[in-house]
Amino acid sequence: MGAAGFLHYSAAVSAQPGSISQNADIRYLGRLLGDVIRAYGGQSLFERIESIRAGSVDRYRGITRTTPGYSPELLDLDDTLSFVRSFMLFSMLANLAEDRQGRATENNVDVAAALQKLAAAGVPVEAAAGLLEHSLIVPVLTAHPTEVMRKSMIDHRNRIAELMALRDGGAVETSSGDVIEQAILRQIALLWQTRPLRRERMQVRDEVEIALAYLRDVFLPVLPQLYARWDRLLPRRASSFLRLGSWIGGDRDGNPNVLAESLHYALGSASRALLNAYLTQIHALGKELSVSTELAAANPEVAALADASGDTYVGRRDEPYRRALIGIYSRLAATYTAFTGQAPPRLPTQTLPAYASPQELRADLVALARSLADHGAGLLASGGALGRLIRQVEACGFHLATVDLRQNSDVHARVVAELLARAGCGDYLAMSEDERVRLLRRELTSSRLLTNPYLEYGAETQSELAIAHAAAAAHAQYGPQCITAYNISKCESVSDLLEVQILLKEAGLYRAAEAGGAAIMAVPLFETIGDLERAPEIMREWLSLPEVRAAALARGCQEVMVGYSDSNKDGGYLTSVWSLNQATRALAAVFATAGVRMQIFHGRGGSVGRGGGPAFDAIRAQPRGTVQGRIRITEQGEIIAAKYGTRETAAASLESIAAATLLASLEPESGDSPGEARFFDAMAGISAGAFERYRALVYGTEGFKTFFRQFTPLLEIATLKIGSRPASRTKSDRIEDLRAIPWVFSWAQARVMLPGWYGAGQALAAFGDRALLREMAQSWPFFQATLSNMEMVLAKSDLQIARRYLTLVEDQSLGAEIFGRIESAWKTTHDVLLDITGQSRLLEKNPALDASIRLRMPYIEPLNLLQVELIKRHRAGEADPRVQEGIQLSINAVAQALRNSG
Repeated sequence: MGAAGFLHYSAAVSAQPGSISQNADIRYLGRLLGDVIRAYGGQSLFERIESIRAGSVDRYRGITRTTPGYSPELLDLDDTLSFVRSFMLFSMLANLAEDRQGRATENNVDVAAALQKLAAAGVPVEAAAGLLEHSLIVPVLTAHPTEVMRKSMIDHRNRIAELMALRDGGAVETSSGDVIEQAILRQIALLWQTRPLRRERMQVRDEVEIALAYLRDVFLPVLPQLYARWDRLLPRRASSFLRLGSWIGGDRDGNPNVLAESLHYALGSASRALLNAYLTQIHALGKELSVSTELAAANPEVAALADASGDTYVGRRDEPYRRALIGIYSRLAATYTAFTGQAPPRLPTQTLPAYASPQELRADLVALARSLADHGAGLLASGGALGRLIRQVEACGFHLATVDLRQNSDVHARVVAELLARAGCGDYLAMSEDERVRLLRRELTSSRLLTNPYLEYGAETQSELAIAHAAAAAHAQYGPQCITAYNISKCESVSDLLEVQILLKEAGLYRAAEAGGAAIMAVPLFETIGDLERAPEIMREWLSLPEVRAAALARGCQEVMVGYSDSNKDGGYLTSVWSLNQATRALAAVFATAGVRMQIFHGRGGSVGRGGGPAFDAIRAQPRGTVQGRIRITEQGEIIAAKYGTRETAAASLESIAAATLLASLEPESGDSPGEARFFDAMAGISAGAFERYRALVYGTEGFKTFFRQFTPLLEIATLKIGSRPASRTKSDRIEDLRAIPWVFSWAQARVMLPGWYGAGQALAAFGDRALLREMAQSWPFFQATLSNMEMVLAKSDLQIARRYLTLVEDQSLGAEIFGRIESAWKTTHDVLLDITGQSRLLEKNPALDASIRLRMPYIEPLNLLQVELIKRHRAGEADPRVQEGIQLSINAVAQALRNSG
């Protein structure tokens, strides 16, 4: 590695147009990594690793036909672990360099560019400003276990990014006096010596703390920066439409470790961090706003705040802003103590009552800002630290990020059944849907509670009721924005929605007599292909209930969540994305008829097989009328680190989401309706064909379940301690019961990527009108995004490498038969995609992504081959713990190189 290693390969591919390897950062960081390996592992280890690397690169470039692989003669087990770590760290540093360059990831389209595009299409900026007054954009962080890297590793990487930014600016030293290059080298050395794998399984508290680090250190400071930028582009100050969300601490679906205490901890930790940040900023404002009434006037509201502060120091008698801020600090410090039970880090000088709500705090801050605007020609009116703080209070309240609740409908049905049975209402589970709806609606209008303090309830019922009561306590303490949605997995009926309202009613969060009814919105999650097909009818029935429609109108919207992961596992990639498109389109019509604003919550993963791909393209490809300025999107696992690891990447990612939302909501329709109708008819037939082929392989092939479990490292992935929840919802070994994450992750590790393409290519090839497919690829955003994501997956797959995993299958005849079908389908998919898109090779029209992937391929191949060898030894019973560690490290390294593998 070093100058003769990573640098050599980077130079070899740099001739490609738009090559990511032209990024000098990759060559620079690769050289430093080589220096670190030589320094800590010795020249001999360096040369052995370099021999593997060089052989793989030569093979990839066509210089030799020799297949690289794990050689027991070349590396012992200790050196094997070092080899895997070296390739893993290069991929991590290459990812960092690409993110800094801003290529081969998102489209980097910002709000300014979106407004220009809209203006060119005849949409005035006033229309955008009007839309944003009622908009809501929320990235929702989840604890889905797809991030294989320890937080310690991510922290070192982020520190390198900060140092590289200083280097870009021409700095030679850090603020602490360290030489920049030496500081970067030190961080890479720390990476080399940091254990990549977790020794213990993550707990819910660990997941809370990891998410909190992003929310506090990245999102919170970035939000006001973005708003300041957008305010300069718009004719008036935008509403605080971009907010933060989280599932961590509230998502109980299949995770028995998430309890009421988890919710309390998640909300309490976030609030503590947020209030501490507010107090720090208010203290700093007190130093900054030294305005004297001897030189400038102040509004009566500021004078009143100053007088109420209790500050009598004569040296500040003419400084009303400072005195007012002392009072604001004291009140917020009292709030901090009320919430946490502890004194704030910096004690207040006065004892004043706590704020009852974030709106009260905002009102005081706005009074200061308004007074500054009214005097001195408005020079102190906008922006600055005070403006940034007001934005944060508007967007984050006292809670920082809104936490969703989520649970499976089967759990709700059992709990409600027990409550009703103990209350003398019969056998709920034996009732028809109509009977259930009538009974639940009658109970919701009643003032009585179903729970009886003198009766004993089952553990499951007690746990779910405890969650509801914890949510009610959170509303009372942090305000209603801390929890606004209760997501219902496996929602299949109106009664599934009403059951949640029954549970909320037991905690005082549903009152039929009050306008709006529920303080927390019941949100259906439609996941499987069948669920998506039934979604419009379920929502039509739901919105036909007068009390439901009234609550939605009072709230301003009704949300529907659509799941990408399970629909893909259920019906394959093409049918999944088409079913989601059709479901949201049909839902928009249902909501329009009901006169209720729809808000779609997109449950996307990182990989294409779980709805991944560039968020900008995905949002723009949404059916017309389904966005309307309002969208929530899950962000999880490795995608959080990739998109929000630093403030710079976070700002770019949030800009991209906001820009796409504007364009999807306001951009005039292009093309003619008859053409669109032809596209829809074609896709319906193609989707049906893809569904049939996918189901035939995955669910209709005898022995496929066994083949999958032996062919992929599924069992070994389960040993990674990357999340608090089990890999399967039940103890069953059926594919239907396996979570989507290990399903997709396993195929990615084996380099097949089956969930991202299987069935689609065969159906496209069988479609008779190839000219129509080319027209769709040229002019239909949905089809363009679909093909683009599938093309990326095909480029990251490697069936030659995947064939090596066949040696893990005990029944070689079965393995050869199933793999032969997969291999044939891959070739068909590859060929038809190139024909439709008019390319001679994959990613020919996306040179940056092409070069990014090709840069990694020589580094992934040896890892895959090593992984196969180690899995063989492990499954054969070899007990050396280094074998299992090597497997886990190889999984980590391959995932790091593929980036969006889970």
